[in-house]
Amino acid sequence: MSEKSITVGNVRIGAGAQVSVQSMTNTDTSDVDATVGQIGRLAAAGCDIVRVAVPDIKAAEAIARIKERIAVPLVADIHFDHKLALRAVEAGADKIRINPGNIGAVGNVRAVAAACAGKGIPIRIGVNSGSISKEILAKHGKATPEAMLESALENVSLLNRFDFDDICISVKSSSVAVTIAANKLLSEQTRYPLHLGVTEAGTEHAGLVKSAIGIGSLLSEGIGDTIRVSLTAPPEAEVKAGLAILRALSLRRGYELVSCPTCGRCSIELTQLAAEVERRLEAHGKYIKVAVMGCAVNGPGEAAAADYGIAGGKNEGILFKKGKVLKKAPAGRLVDELFALIEADGQQGEDQGT
Repeated sequence: MSEKSITVGNVRIGAGAQVSVQSMTNTDTSDVDATVGQIGRLAAAGCDIVRVAVPDIKAAEAIARIKERIAVPLVADIHFDHKLALRAVEAGADKIRINPGNIGAVGNVRAVAAACAGKGIPIRIGVNSGSISKEILAKHGKATPEAMLESALENVSLLNRFDFDDICISVKSSSVAVTIAANKLLSEQTRYPLHLGVTEAGTEHAGLVKSAIGIGSLLSEGIGDTIRVSLTAPPEAEVKAGLAILRALSLRRGYELVSCPTCGRCSIELTQLAAEVERRLEAHGKYIKVAVMGCAVNGPGEAAAADYGIAGGKNEGILFKKGKVLKKAPAGRLVDELFALIEADGQQGEDQGT
């Protein structure tokens, strides 16, 4: 994780802070009701920071009205027109995302840096493989990790010229390998917090696989401070995916579902069973590990580390806790019995003050 931290609204990024999850709305930002509604759904899904596109002055001015109705920090995403960044700052954005190299003359960068400094607002330098300057691309031949690193550091230097250092950096590519390599280079040469993501990752399934590999690989090596899973899917799916990545790496508390892949021994509809357990765990909010296993062979023994579990049989199944079998239940009652057990234990803990 980075040595330096920034603060976005009430969320700290970097220097040991919890890795935060971001997403971006896909509404017309100037449609305040639609944007606020989507931000509310993202926050309910667990999103820590939300970014909105600011393509015109109407969108920039809408930020003030949006901010009045949301509780999560808001990032303004700016391209090309530095005046939109200035207006977003005035409207109360909590962070500005720009690529300093594409907002025109050096004076424009100076103006944005001064406005953000005056309000205590950080800037994220966003370098994508498609936004590298022609000069750097010509030098490296294509959007290599080294080219992305050079672009990022060049933009940092530009902001530093104007005594601005409240910076977060992202270097993203649609290539998992390039994303990983670029971020490793950047982590070696900078102390700024890093925003991780595989850009234009794809549809919900394929994009999640690419993002989990790219983001997860870096986080597992201690690289990265905030993440956004970019999917061609509803933004809420991005949040769900991001949280799943963090939970898999034990970087965020939450439920863990263990389920077996099924085989010829399985005589229960395990796919539906596991999906129902997962759905109810998401709504439950408990920090527990639950196993859904297909048969007694892979039941309490293999899943003994689970806090609770069920294992299927023919027309029935068993419930177990920490590897100890508690009772049998009809197949149609297994999930209800599982959550009744979880609720009963939770209530007992509350009664005992634990």
